[in-house]
Amino acid sequence: MSKEKKDPVVIQVLPALNQGGVERGTIEIAEALQKEGIKNYVISSGGKMVAELSRLGVTHITLPVKTKNPLLMFINSYRLEKIFKETGASLVHVRSRAPAWSVKWAANRMKIPFIATFHGRYGLKPEVFKKAYNRVMTKGKYVIAVSAFIQNHLMKEYNIPDQRIRLIPRGADINKFSMDAISVGALQDFAKEYDIPTDKPIVTLVGRLSRIKGHDVVLDAVAQMKQKEITLLFVGGNAKAGYDVEVKKKIEALPTETTVKVFAVPGDKMPFVYALSDICVQPTLVPESFGRGISEAQAMGRVVVASNHGGACELISNNRTGFLTPVGNSKILASVLDSVLSMTPAERQTIGMSAQESVRNNFSIQKMCDRTIALYKEILNND
Repeated sequence: MSKEKKDPVVIQVLPALNQGGVERGTIEIAEALQKEGIKNYVISSGGKMVAELSRLGVTHITLPVKTKNPLLMFINSYRLEKIFKETGASLVHVRSRAPAWSVKWAANRMKIPFIATFHGRYGLKPEVFKKAYNRVMTKGKYVIAVSAFIQNHLMKEYNIPDQRIRLIPRGADINKFSMDAISVGALQDFAKEYDIPTDKPIVTLVGRLSRIKGHDVVLDAVAQMKQKEITLLFVGGNAKAGYDVEVKKKIEALPTETTVKVFAVPGDKMPFVYALSDICVQPTLVPESFGRGISEAQAMGRVVVASNHGGACELISNNRTGFLTPVGNSKILASVLDSVLSMTPAERQTIGMSAQESVRNNFSIQKMCDRTIALYKEILNND
C-alpha cells in the first residue's frame, strides 16, 4: 500500500513584520492559505504586523532571522530545522537573503523544498562577495520574480534559466483601492482633516521624501508648466537629512497660484489620497522592481505618469493606461502634465478605466495569491 500523504504545511520566512511591501505580501499569502484550508506559519523577528496574523488565525514564530551575522545565521538554521520538524513543514517560502541562507541549510538537511521571492535588485558591488551572497535566493526549487524587469535581471546577472523562474507580479488590493469603497462625505472629511484644497486640479506623488523618488523632478516640472493653478501633494515618510531643505527651497520658488502640501497618512487612508488626485506621478530616478503605488492608483481609475523604466513599463501601456516619460526629464514631464490636465473629464476617465481594467485582470492581490498558491501546489504534488 502507498504511504498516506500528509496535509501540506507552508512556512513563510522573512526578517521582520513591521511595514512594507514584502511584509504586506506575506500577510496576503498567509490569509489566502487560510482561506484554502492550508495550514501555514510565518517566522520572523517580530513587529507590529504580527497582530494581523493573529487576527487571521495564523501562528507567528519569533526567531532572530533578521541577523546578518554568519555564525547566528548558521545557528538559526538548526533552530529552523527544529521548527520545520515540529510543524511538519512541507514547503518553505523565504523572502530575504539573510534568512534565506538559514532556510537553505535547514531545508537541505531535511530534504524539503524551498522557494524564494526576488523582491528587488540587490546591490552587486563588490561583485565577488555580493553576487555570491545574493545568489542564495536562486538556490531553491524555483525563484519568484515580482516583475518581468526582475525576471530579466535574474537571467542576465545570475544566469538563471527561464524555466526555474516564475513570474508572479505583486498586486493591488482592488477591494480597498476602489472608488466604490469611499463615500463623498468621508472624502470631504479627509480633505478637511489634512487641509487639502479641492478647488484646483490635484497632482500627487506618493513616496518617502528621497531624491530617488523624483521630488526634484516634479518640482522642476511644475515650475515649467503652463497650468499654474494646481495643488501638488507629496505624501510619504520623513526626508533624509538635508533633503527636506532642498525641497522646501524649490517649493518656495513656485508661483503663488500653486499650492503644495507635504504630509504623511496611515496606510488605511491612502485610498482617500488617490481618490482626491487627478494625476498621480511616479518619476523615480531608480527603476522600481514593480511599482505597487502605480497599481493602487490605477485600481482607483487615476491617470498615472511615471518614469519609463523598471516595473512601471509593465503596469503602464503608454497613452492607453497612463503615460511614461524619460527618466529625470522635467521638461517633458511638464508637457505631459499640462496635456493630461487639458483633457476633458471623459478623456481622462477613458484612460483611468483602461488602467483599472488592466490591474483587475493582471495585477490584483487575488491574482498574486492564486498564482503563488498554484505554485505551492505544483511543488507539493510533484515532490
